[in-house]
Amino acid sequence: MKQRAEAGDRLGYWRRNLRYVGALLGIWALVSYGAGIVFADALDTIRIPGTGFPLGFWFAQQGSIYVFVVLIFVYVFLMNRLDREFDVDERDEEGAA
Repeated sequence: MKQRAEAGDRLGYWRRNLRYVGALLGIWALVSYGAGIVFADALDTIRIPGTGFPLGFWFAQQGSIYVFVVLIFVYVFLMNRLDREFDVDERDEEGAA
């Protein structure tokens, strides 16, 4: 039977989780707000090869969405690793995934 995590372990787990969420949301904010709005004019001087679309327009319309989806997968990877590290992963007692 699994032992309950100590209070310090739970606090460490939660702090690391918040650090991951903050970093990933910061990246998403930089991409969506920075590349899509603030630096859009500078990025518009670059064209996406084969399409002719300005890069700033692409980030504003699609790029931030793609980055968000990638960040979801990164978060899942990081949290699975964190769960295993703190022994709170969702595997059953027999070790089956």
